Amino acid sequence: MSPLGTIKTYANNPRVAKAEIAAAYNGFEFKIEEFDLANRTPEFFAKFPMGQVPAFESAEVNLFESSAIAYYAAAKKEDSSLLGKTAVEKALIIQWVLFAENELIGQSYKWITPHMGFTPYLKPNVDAAFTNFKRALGALDKVLLTKTYLVGNEVTFADICVVTSIVPAFTYMLNKENRAEFKNVLRYFNTLVAKPHFKKALGEVKLCETPLQYTAAKKETKKKEVKKEAPKKKEEPKKKAEPKDDEDDEPKPAPKVKSKLDLLPPSPFIMDAWKREYSNNDTKDSIKWFWEHFDPVGYSIWKVDYKYNEELTKTFMSNNLIGGFYARLERAHKYAFGSMIVRGVDNNNNISGYFVVRGQEVPFEIYDAADYPSFNFQKIEPAQYEEKKQEIFNYFAWEFPDFVDGKVFK
Repeated sequence: MSPLGTIKTYANNPRVAKAEIAAAYNGFEFKIEEFDLANRTPEFFAKFPMGQVPAFESAEVNLFESSAIAYYAAAKKEDSSLLGKTAVEKALIIQWVLFAENELIGQSYKWITPHMGFTPYLKPNVDAAFTNFKRALGALDKVLLTKTYLVGNEVTFADICVVTSIVPAFTYMLNKENRAEFKNVLRYFNTLVAKPHFKKALGEVKLCETPLQYTAAKKETKKKEVKKEAPKKKEEPKKKAEPKDDEDDEPKPAPKVKSKLDLLPPSPFIMDAWKREYSNNDTKDSIKWFWEHFDPVGYSIWKVDYKYNEELTKTFMSNNLIGGFYARLERAHKYAFGSMIVRGVDNNNNISGYFVVRGQEVPFEIYDAADYPSFNFQKIEPAQYEEKKQEIFNYFAWEFPDFVDGKVFK
């Protein structure tokens, strides 16, 4: 098969399959290159402005939407039957491509990813997405009652897009009982995934037996501890540093830099020391240490607000949402501290807090998290510190009349 170019993506990305299938039907193929989003460079963003994967790169064109990449493969062959032969067929194919994007992928993403822990779990939103997805499958089931393929009598781009859009739901969420409601869709799905080009891209599709279940994070409470005076230890004489061996044959390699933040000039404010102060002392005492040692050049302070407070319902679910956000900030522990709380009552509450981060910008370790777009990070300038000190203390100490619950990131 003739190569079309390279698709950069993370491992097992289901959105790549439709491009591979379309290419195979036209006698082409893609080189698939596993790509770590942490390695995005200015050159990468210049080619792919959204910074997303899959991203297609070739001498002819660079593309960054999965459907556009797949369409390119389908259209690359002149007079390809994948895109229809008449104006009516072409329009019908576009209709089903948009249906797959909006009704299937759009709704299944909102329904499935919260169960996987990739996005916040808000039950009303998840339930609504599930209902909308089933509605779309129901409409598709009626259409397929008398059809083997969606357009005409052979596989088209419409079938490729629709089937690959159903794969996540059929493999993670819809068990045998659920699938039985859509027998025509199931027959259609099984027919297509068994075809050689589909099977090569998707592998052996194993239908769901036990759906994913959402497990709420354990509730945390911040315990304030009274500072106890530790007994004084007898000072021991300091050990002299051992002399370096100047006769080493080879110099030791420099440690590998894991984050751009590690390249910043050293700061007198030690994040780990602050976290120990906060954890081991009453906040009214630890906050004094914070302001005495804080370095506004090496670190910055950010007010953080959840963007969709009007959608929040139960307060315990709002607190779980904070936990979900923190869970995706694993790489930021070394560089950040945060305290976020839930204020209000059921069906009328909000999420907000403060973060202290290394550097003067929100770092990649935070903005790369899946939940980051749901939060607004507003930088507090040094000139504002004095007027914000009391508010920052209140968030760190969880001292608000309408305080319900909260979580600390450290």
